[in-house]
Amino acid sequence: MSEKELRVSDLGLQSYEPIYERMLEFTDNRNAETPDELWLLEHKPVYTLGKNGKEHHILNPGNIPVVKVDRGGQVTYHGPGQLIAYLLLDTRRAKLGVRQIVTAMENAIIQLLDHYSIKAFAKPDAPGVYVQEKKIAALGLRIRKGCSYHGLSLNLDMDKTPFDGINPCGFEGLQVAQLKDYLERLNVKDIKDILIQSLAEELSYRVSKI
Repeated sequence: MSEKELRVSDLGLQSYEPIYERMLEFTDNRNAETPDELWLLEHKPVYTLGKNGKEHHILNPGNIPVVKVDRGGQVTYHGPGQLIAYLLLDTRRAKLGVRQIVTAMENAIIQLLDHYSIKAFAKPDAPGVYVQEKKIAALGLRIRKGCSYHGLSLNLDMDKTPFDGINPCGFEGLQVAQLKDYLERLNVKDIKDILIQSLAEELSYRVSKI
């Protein structure tokens, strides 16, 4: 069993900016003994634009706020019915590189979808997970002081209309999918449990829940 501990918290539905600030605070204040954490949550409607993101990819935000953040990538949408997983890891201590973490997130989502007999794949030139060329999960990561934050979003059962207000992840005309498109019933607790275990296995952690 791995000696690396991953503490998992389920934070429910949250506004984006307080969680973003909390990630920064956690990362800045952690030390060599601070356990790594995985935060599961949903966000109230928000567009987030990565640090090198181009504003012309925001087409019609309407009354949904746009928040500029320090992750990689372009613009994406977060809203209720989308599962967020933030990975707050000491990457140096865990001996994990950015590419390893990105691949682990993609593999964990692909395994989760395979559990439900949904064939999914990753693209080397466009991080994320796709089903039939539609994007079902987006990824964004930042390393600061040797530690990671941000993570992944997986569309479960949400209003997809706000994706029409942007070029998702900077790709014009990119269609998005969600788990509800392929399953009649969703057990969100089971989905969360499978994702947690898949991430832990991919990154060689043992899980403890807060």
